[in-house]
Amino acid sequence: MRIGSFNQIAQVYGSKSVKKGYNSSSVNAASTLDQVSFSTTGKDMQIAKNALASVPDVREDRVKALRESIANGTYQVSAESFADKLMAAFEEKSI
Repeated sequence: MRIGSFNQIAQVYGSKSVKKGYNSSSVNAASTLDQVSFSTTGKDMQIAKNALASVPDVREDRVKALRESIANGTYQVSAESFADKLMAAFEEKSI
């Protein structure tokens, strides 16, 4: 299509100007606002996340007690308990 023939097409269909945009008085300003709301599950998850962030990953009191008992030679390991845990770990890996 030639650029010059645009005028001819506009005459056939009528050359009404198209108004772009919108009139701010015709649109309610409150309807154009975005809103965000969080569910109670999301809020509960945020509270739990904050609570876990304040808890240390390592219980230093337990680690200190175990280190002292190992250093003193008083730490005892049950051979039967160790074997049971070793077999349970092996069964989990093989299945």
